[in-house]
Amino acid sequence: MPVIEQSVIRGLGFHVPERILTNKDLEELVETSDEWITTRTGIKERHIAAEGEALSDIALQAAKKALADAHMEADDLTHIIVATCTPDSYCPNTACILEHKLGVSGKIAFDINAACTGFTYNLEMARSIIALRPDSVVLIIGGDILSSRTNWADRTTCVLFGDGAGAAVLTGASNDNGKGLKGRILDTILSSDGSIGDMLKFNGGGSSAPYSLGHVVTENHFISMQGREVFKHAIRNMVAVSQEILDRNKVSTDDVSLVITHQANLRIIESLGKKLGITDERVFVNLHKYGNTSAATIPIALAEAREQNRLTKDSLLLVAAFGGGFTWGSALVRFE
Repeated sequence: MPVIEQSVIRGLGFHVPERILTNKDLEELVETSDEWITTRTGIKERHIAAEGEALSDIALQAAKKALADAHMEADDLTHIIVATCTPDSYCPNTACILEHKLGVSGKIAFDINAACTGFTYNLEMARSIIALRPDSVVLIIGGDILSSRTNWADRTTCVLFGDGAGAAVLTGASNDNGKGLKGRILDTILSSDGSIGDMLKFNGGGSSAPYSLGHVVTENHFISMQGREVFKHAIRNMVAVSQEILDRNKVSTDDVSLVITHQANLRIIESLGKKLGITDERVFVNLHKYGNTSAATIPIALAEAREQNRLTKDSLLLVAAFGGGFTWGSALVRFE
């Protein structure tokens, strides 16, 4: 059997737009209240992109921070992969735009879309690349500008979403410059079920719902969600895939130092911890500051956990994500 090169996270970074939209601000837009939003979601505020601010602009800042954390330059990269469901454009892809903004060229650059599970899917993509080409240096981004697809007149959805991007630089375990972070990816498990994807979608402008010249934007351009059903599927599938990855690696929940789950709703996050038997202090939460930033929630939480010294030597991290598609996944990372 050939030896498979293990993938290691070398650097992390994140960026959110400057503008903050609080629950009090939303009270001026729709019939809602800070108490209603906080009680049902756990969200207090979210960051919203400025007019003309594209995903690539936010991703650029996250990428620069991750590269600096890894003690690397943009030209060291071999691959740039952006996970998003709100790209700058359908073509060119956001990864190519980001490559240009980083001041480099000749890299392998492409986008993937697994909605809120995008960054976890990106971890698997990077692992696959590094297993095949151990000298690869892979920049992965999870980012979205969901404000561009939010109906600000819909009180059930507009309170949930924010904008942001998170980044990680990965290399093979043998490609060690002796600097930066060392988060060894032990395993990833991914899954999906397209039969129930209509519960969470926005398809306006896609080939199934194309626009014609002069066509007025309709509600299908914006996020629609069957909240209660999504809630049930999110908990069920994230718990199941988390338990599967723990069992497959013969790891007990007592061995887990920190859980970072998709930051969509505080009730979902708390339910996941309880069902897995993991105490609250080992479950990372930053939802109150950013809202649901889709593919960005996991990498933003990773970067913040690092800033807070919660990813220290010998820490075992469990990641769980769920998103539109439906998609879901889990990862185990050991920090050294």
